[in-house]
Amino acid sequence: MAEGPKQQMPSRRKARKRALDVLFEADLRDRPPVEVLAGYVERIEKPRPEHLDYAVGLVEGVAAHLDRIDEVIASYAEGWTLDRMPAVDRNLARIAVYELLYVDEIDDAVAISEAVELARQMSTDDSPRFLNGILGRIAEYATR
Repeated sequence: MAEGPKQQMPSRRKARKRALDVLFEADLRDRPPVEVLAGYVERIEKPRPEHLDYAVGLVEGVAAHLDRIDEVIASYAEGWTLDRMPAVDRNLARIAVYELLYVDEIDDAVAISEAVELARQMSTDDSPRFLNGILGRIAEYATR
């Protein structure tokens, strides 16, 4: 792990943003995420950015575990159904929960803070606090 946080964070953040773009589009168009991903990757000019592999892994991982991820989110989203959540928040939560449950090399705190930061940039004023709360509860569950 010689790579320092200065290189790692922006690259992974870009990957999460790309994964969010794909998952958001798949969600809105009611298409399978992997199908949307294929078209998305095709449109990216070569040479492809190095963070693309992580973005592809996120989308494929979320798609592969979507039922379980949504079940976890729904059980911890007090007073909210997945359908009621803003699409950006729903898909940021999916990415973060995938990282919390299935990606060992990402610290829970990093997965949560990245989702919160992207929510701060791209969603409602209440989204960062909402995601921080739900993801914090899920992280407690995931680490037991």
